Amino acid sequence: MGCCVSTSSRSTCSSKSNGDTVSPSCLEIGFCGQKRTRRTFSDHVISLHHLPSLPSRIFSNGKSRGSCIFTQQGRKGINQDAMIVWEDFMSEDMIFCGVFDGHGPHGHLVARKVRDALPVKLLSFLHSSESKRNGSGKTCFKGNVKSDSVEIEKDCSTEDKMNSMWREAFMKAYKAMDKELRSHPNLDCFCSGSTAVTIVKQGSNLFMGYIGDSRAIMGSKDSNDSMVAIQLTVDLKPDLPREAERIKRCKGRVFALQDEPEVPRVWLPFDDAPGLAMARAFGDFCLKEYGVISIPEFSHRQLTDRDQFIVLASDGVWDVLSNEEVVEIVSSAPTRSSAARILVDSAAREWKLKYPTSKMDDCAVVCLFLDGKMDSESDYDEQGFSSATIQSNHSGNPIESDDGQKSEPSLQRNFTVRSSEENETNGKITVDVEDGTSSADDQNWSGLEGVTRVNSLVQLPRFSEERPNS
Repeated sequence: MGCCVSTSSRSTCSSKSNGDTVSPSCLEIGFCGQKRTRRTFSDHVISLHHLPSLPSRIFSNGKSRGSCIFTQQGRKGINQDAMIVWEDFMSEDMIFCGVFDGHGPHGHLVARKVRDALPVKLLSFLHSSESKRNGSGKTCFKGNVKSDSVEIEKDCSTEDKMNSMWREAFMKAYKAMDKELRSHPNLDCFCSGSTAVTIVKQGSNLFMGYIGDSRAIMGSKDSNDSMVAIQLTVDLKPDLPREAERIKRCKGRVFALQDEPEVPRVWLPFDDAPGLAMARAFGDFCLKEYGVISIPEFSHRQLTDRDQFIVLASDGVWDVLSNEEVVEIVSSAPTRSSAARILVDSAAREWKLKYPTSKMDDCAVVCLFLDGKMDSESDYDEQGFSSATIQSNHSGNPIESDDGQKSEPSLQRNFTVRSSEENETNGKITVDVEDGTSSADDQNWSGLEGVTRVNSLVQLPRFSEERPNS
């Protein structure tokens, strides 16, 4: 649960070969040089309780030095989306970004738990990996890595080693996250879970790990200086050949309902439940023995000067907006700090136009501008971000309610929309965020009541009776 971070001081890692000072891209956290041997990993351990106080970490509507984020509640209940941007993640040129889309009765709690804990676990495993490498020689991975053909023939190139280390860290972090959820004493993840799309930008290197159907795209300029959309991740749906093969091999079933043939779902072998609309997720332990996994897809990309920005978003956006439309909306925003909000507003309008009888899904958007530049502070007033909201992102007292923002979401079409007549009498859940328990005022939670697009359709008998508060 602990991590090693540097928040108050900025470290430097000097390279004497050319007389240049290199931005601290080492995989040590907070200490790159040998002169700072007194500062140990344990000196920088930060518990989850202290995370909101980190000035370089934002997770509610607002902006950072090089990004803006925005989430909006849909019309199906509590906002189950979560997001984060963590600048100076391990060094000054590292940024962690993530979007998490929860589902099920406790999906909002799962998404927030993953948002808070997963980056910390990634930090821990990266530091552990670097510490092991230091035993045979100090390694300092710089932002731009160019492999030498002779080195490749003799041994793994520096880039290969770096890829291997980052892949291993992502794999271990995701595994540890799911293990923690399974053993959590107060958060029932049996039929609740979350997606995750996470990226780390280090210099010109982009590392990505993801599960579920949240998506990352990049806006880049082609040879004619026209903006084009590049999809960075794959929506891990149950009907993808490799995913479907694994699920069926594990005795799980994959099929779509007759009234929504475009939405393949995962079902138990012995019951038409729970109908999960993705092949990989955190939580959802009722399906973990039947092919649903939390192992992330990992990829690495070398960024170029033509790459302008990256957009991470939950499927609420991708259900109604295409990759190209998202790139156009973000690139044409009047100010960079308004891009995420405008994208959500655009998706909300598309929901009304395309699915007027459906309940809109929650939306969460992270826009990361790759040149690291942002608008002036005065732009906050234009975005409708109150000073209280902005300050909360840096003071450790964020405003985050279980009801989410009372505005409408955005989105793009990725064929997971379920049309239904709006039912204003659907059951409501009250949640105790402290211990993760929930209770229904009149009826038990149901994934079928008035939901536009439900990632988990059927409630299992396990939730048919109220659980006593622990």
